[in-house]
Amino acid sequence: MFVMHTIIFFISFLVVFFLINIYISKRLIDKLDVSQRAKLYFRLFLFLNFFGIIVYMFSRYYIELNNWLYFLVSLPMGILFLLFCTAIIYDISRVSLSKIPLSASRRDFVKKSLDLSSFALATGLSARAMYEARFVKHEKIDIKIANLQQKYKIVQISDIHIGGLIDASFIKKIIKRVNTMNPDLVVITGDLVDIALDKAEDALEAFRALDSKYGTYFIVGNHEYFHNIGKIINKVKSLGIRVLENENLYIGQEGKGFNLAGVYDMFGYRIQAYEPDIYKALKGRDVHSPTILLAHQPKFVEEVNFGVDLMLSGHTHGGQLYPFGLLVRLQQPYLKGLHQHNDALQVYVNKGTGFWGPPMRLGASSEITEIDLAPV
Repeated sequence: MFVMHTIIFFISFLVVFFLINIYISKRLIDKLDVSQRAKLYFRLFLFLNFFGIIVYMFSRYYIELNNWLYFLVSLPMGILFLLFCTAIIYDISRVSLSKIPLSASRRDFVKKSLDLSSFALATGLSARAMYEARFVKHEKIDIKIANLQQKYKIVQISDIHIGGLIDASFIKKIIKRVNTMNPDLVVITGDLVDIALDKAEDALEAFRALDSKYGTYFIVGNHEYFHNIGKIINKVKSLGIRVLENENLYIGQEGKGFNLAGVYDMFGYRIQAYEPDIYKALKGRDVHSPTILLAHQPKFVEEVNFGVDLMLSGHTHGGQLYPFGLLVRLQQPYLKGLHQHNDALQVYVNKGTGFWGPPMRLGASSEITEIDLAPV
């Protein structure tokens, strides 16, 4: 069944991108005031870009490429999305222009200006997105928790997606920055590994260098399910990291700390294995102390109806490429940042420390989150 899910995912993925190519070709390239030869070159670029996406999907999981070549084939997915957004804007602008009464010469000037500005926009956004992806921001946030007796510092990293350009070198830089924050504990909220485990060994070994007062805690995300989740869990445990599997433990001095709980990801429902269980995760907790829950997807908050003061999540990447976040919001209740879900529960969504797919981010920077917990 899992293999079938993977095949369906790949086919659906490619069909969607193929349809996007058709839209760009018909609604942008066909409408440009350029020569047929130029249009042919543009379509050839689209074809090569689409071929790059196919190569990327295979290189991500099945074949190995040199880093420079992997970088090149990882870009087309982001470029296509930004071209698609540009094509939509162009389409709306072109149709609107046709409704405005203008002289032939003025209309021709405005149309050519629109053509030129559209490609300038697509090129500029692509360059900006590649630039933004180079930096991981240090996000610092203060969160007040009821019944907490003293301050604690949690550093959250999430959605690193080890594989491809996210290698041991990248991880070592992240860990060095985390350690300089002197955290009380570190939490990793899923999608740590996104490649076959044997190819992720070197990057994972780097996590042994994480240093905090109460240790490091991990929950799985949906991508761990694609790469033998059981083996990944065992490997992470061997690094001295505590994996929370529908369970909780107490952090800090008795009576002055908090419960830390964690659940499996909601993807477990689809494959009927490693399923999240909030009741099991909270069983036996100290009911007189606050509880922090690690749950990869923000929408898991819909299953949290008791006993949790703060939920830490990831998964959304903050949309990664604006305006993709608008689509993410159709599935997830929160995209990024801190939210007061109800009177008792707050939710913080990390935008991701790494990236998935193209090494591009636009309007949603990667982040390491320093959370200062304090009593109300």
